[in-house]
Amino acid sequence: MNKLLKKNLQQTISIKEKILKNDSFHNNFDEIIKKILFKLNLGGKIFTAGNGGSAADSQHLSAELISKFKKNRDPIPCIALTTDTSIITSISNDFSYKNIFVRQIKGLYSKNDILIAFSTSGNSKNIIELLKFTKKNKIFSILFTGSKNSESLKYCDFSIRVPSNVTPLIQECHMTIYHTLCEFLELSYKK
Repeated sequence: MNKLLKKNLQQTISIKEKILKNDSFHNNFDEIIKKILFKLNLGGKIFTAGNGGSAADSQHLSAELISKFKKNRDPIPCIALTTDTSIITSISNDFSYKNIFVRQIKGLYSKNDILIAFSTSGNSKNIIELLKFTKKNKIFSILFTGSKNSESLKYCDFSIRVPSNVTPLIQECHMTIYHTLCEFLELSYKK
């Protein structure tokens, strides 16, 4: 077996084993699921956001919820704030790149909405600004991130922190976790 592939697989397995054995991580995940279902049942919708690979993760999550994950069912309301290039470039040009998500959610949110933000470092300025806005406006927020203590953690209601500082390993674990989130919602949410 290729040595590099073997090393990378061992690292991924090691991190996932840490998560598997962490009861507090699982309790946190259960609370997140309950809160999301509660908000959705009150008519809320989910917003997602991230940069780079994390933007792709936010879009991937939104696609699974709006389309389907494992079974055919009604769409779960979800909007990726990363997809409209005209809006993103306009806000970047007319205001600031750090406001690309805040400006969008400000125009679209209602009181029972949910934000799921992705930032492996936790230091993305536009994610920090978005979380500040959601905190100020009492929008329930979840941050998918790594193990670093970052500024963004001060502004989210819950965080899903992968015990690593290595971006690709964090993203691999994020995918497993948000796929599980999709499966829970698909089985539990009834429109």
